Amino acid sequence: MAVGTKGLFPEDLDKMTDQELEERLAECKAELFNLRFSAATGQLEDQGRLKAVRRDVARIYTIARERELKIRTAPAEKN
Repeated sequence: MAVGTKGLFPEDLDKMTDQELEERLAECKAELFNLRFSAATGQLEDQGRLKAVRRDVARIYTIARERELKIRTAPAEKN
């Protein structure tokens, strides 16, 4: 079973525009910060969530970098 958030598989990320990817990255980074803070204070109950969010951030960075290198293409902007 893959570790990560439901809806954040590479096929799902390919359908997102660059702006949507940036927004999702910001959300994931904020969640990661909160999870790390909870872990540091001993209040984190689900250790697996920390790993899943870290992988989500890495997955988003990978898709963005592949688009920069023209390995993947972004979908057309929605009007």
